[in-house]
Amino acid sequence: MIGAKSSDIIFTSGGTEGNNWILQTAIKHYRLCFQDEKCINHGIDKLPHIITSNLEHDSIKCVLQHFINVRLADVTFVEASDKSGCIEVDDILSAIKPTTCLITVMLANNETGIIQPIQEISERLHAVKRSVNESRILLHTDAAQAIGKIPVNVDNLGVDYLTIVGHKFYGPRIGAIYVNDVQKGKTPLYAMLHGGGQEYNLRSGTENTGMIAGLGKAAELVADNLDLYQSTMLKTRNYLEEQLLVVFGKDVCINGKFTTSERLPNTCNVSFLNTELKGHEILKRCKQVQASVGAACHSQNRASHILQAIGVPDKIAWSALRLSVGRETSEEDIDRVIKDIKQALSV
Repeated sequence: MIGAKSSDIIFTSGGTEGNNWILQTAIKHYRLCFQDEKCINHGIDKLPHIITSNLEHDSIKCVLQHFINVRLADVTFVEASDKSGCIEVDDILSAIKPTTCLITVMLANNETGIIQPIQEISERLHAVKRSVNESRILLHTDAAQAIGKIPVNVDNLGVDYLTIVGHKFYGPRIGAIYVNDVQKGKTPLYAMLHGGGQEYNLRSGTENTGMIAGLGKAAELVADNLDLYQSTMLKTRNYLEEQLLVVFGKDVCINGKFTTSERLPNTCNVSFLNTELKGHEILKRCKQVQASVGAACHSQNRASHILQAIGVPDKIAWSALRLSVGRETSEEDIDRVIKDIKQALSV
């Protein structure tokens, strides 16, 4: 599904564990590789430095904020452009320090669907010369939202780590991480769980075989049918946005729809302008629609920091709904959604 070798895959409980594991590995690897005398001689901060975006899921953002709070790492949050919703590659490269050990940027945003330039970051990163820390800068992408919707190939992306989340592509609630040539020692990964030595002695504990089999079957379906899934979802999502504009006209705003960037084919983030209702209040009034106002695992009673990060005004962000279509969503389903939202706004 992602063009990896089986030996590069380690199974996890989900995306949060995978992201935490990779971030902690980067810090440990830095501390093992970095020479204290080099820090002293060059007069630089010994803290490892991580570069990320201001668009990340909480399983990245909150971990990095914790690292800052307890002085485990120095972190730069690169801001997305309000003209594209994307991170500028030049801004990522400009943030690099001698102590930079990891760059982590999601492949596609879970709220807006905007696809980030991971391949270009990788290509440009290879040309960066280190002045102090001789170990390379590791590159990670959280591909949870992208897999099953667009082609994802680890060789093309050029990443060291990639996070996989099963339930995002119709699999069970289990995950995995890709670690490039981990068995040959090319990319570091340090065990967080010790015990029986499962998963190449990297994640001890008896594997959840049934869930892993389900993940494998879901991956097989994606590998065999991605073109169909992608085109079907795109057609349905486009119909959804067309009908929103037909029914609500100038009172609706499609968030994250930039001419300068691409989006996932299933995602529509929409705000309703002629209402005082917040997104979670609109959903509460809906009789059939099931959706969220941001990341599905977040509290609904807050404006999305993702929308705020790409320049959406607070008032518009507060009324936003994150609508996602699936492989079998029909135009008839969309018509029911539009009708339901219309009645919710008119109550």
